[in-house]
Amino acid sequence: MRRIYFDHNATTPLDDQVVEAMFAVCRNEFGNASSVHYYGQRAKTALDAARAAVADLIGADAAEVVFTSGGTEADNLALRGAAAAADAGRRHLVTVGFEHEAVLNTVKSLARAGWETTVLPPDGGGVVSPERVREAITDRTGLVSVMHANNEVGTVQPIAELAAIAHESGALFHSDMVQSAGKIPINVRTLGVDLASFSAHKLYGPKGVGALWVRRGVRLMPVLTGGRQERNRRPGTENVPGNVGFGVAARVAAGRLAEDSVRLIALRDRLEQGVLARVGAIDVNGARDARVPNTSNISFAGVEAESLLIALDLEGFAVSTGSACSSGTLEPSHVLKAMGLSSHRAQSSIRFSLGRGNTEQEVDALLEVLPGVVERLRSLAPAVR
Repeated sequence: MRRIYFDHNATTPLDDQVVEAMFAVCRNEFGNASSVHYYGQRAKTALDAARAAVADLIGADAAEVVFTSGGTEADNLALRGAAAAADAGRRHLVTVGFEHEAVLNTVKSLARAGWETTVLPPDGGGVVSPERVREAITDRTGLVSVMHANNEVGTVQPIAELAAIAHESGALFHSDMVQSAGKIPINVRTLGVDLASFSAHKLYGPKGVGALWVRRGVRLMPVLTGGRQERNRRPGTENVPGNVGFGVAARVAAGRLAEDSVRLIALRDRLEQGVLARVGAIDVNGARDARVPNTSNISFAGVEAESLLIALDLEGFAVSTGSACSSGTLEPSHVLKAMGLSSHRAQSSIRFSLGRGNTEQEVDALLEVLPGVVERLRSLAPAVR
């Protein structure tokens, strides 16, 4: 059976150049990057080059990039580290209800530790209002955290405006940029953020590798205790092969950004227009203008999303019902609920996230199969319609 992958927001396949670079490091650069001898310095040179490549992708200085084990750790380090370093009178945090659970559950943990927290709803298009953020900020607010691009509906937030609002009151601004890096241009300085989280496996790099960008001068306490690696912010022996893979993935993404964006927008629009033309009673979720190029979230009235996902998988198509980190739950997507969608609509929503390897022929193959699958599932559960 043919297998076609439309779930690139969950993870991406490793780029061939990434695989080659990682194998070369595994074979040849086994030294500890903290060691001062020849082998350690070779490993450190490779690590420094990777750090510079990640920094180039996001418009930063290499010295401000802290390697982590992934986006989740980067989010934790940003929120917990900033919270631990905050002044006693600045123990209020503002975020949005559509954030990844790495942020939302960390915010809940900080609330249990005594922080005051405000979780704002986005609008029906999946965009947070700058005015709502301004109204939520007080003179006690120490940190505002809003993701750059949403992982389920793809909407892009007005980060530069939100960061400026946070700074007016003296608060720091963090953004989870896991889903935007490699898909749209990023310059952390132009955006005006103080902290930004990234993950390698969302841009054709390895899993278990991420980074936190920390603007020079920002006070941040380490979450883990140990050695002095990563400029005393993240202890532990550096993952040289993984970080080198991240660096190569970042370099490739930077070189392909414009080309990939144009092609993926065309594929995404082809998919959406085809579904709209061939399947009735559907809705595209989220704002359709300000979003990343590759993501489409569609509700199919009268169909349980889990059933549709399984049926499409049996036909050879990999899609998702939302964040892979939330798979297995019977609850509707917290992102779609935060946007004000009904439970029925949220539970009938499928995310299609395209990637570098997808083609027009693969989109057309999906469009050939999808109408019949949806009609069959609707006929089996007419009461849901």
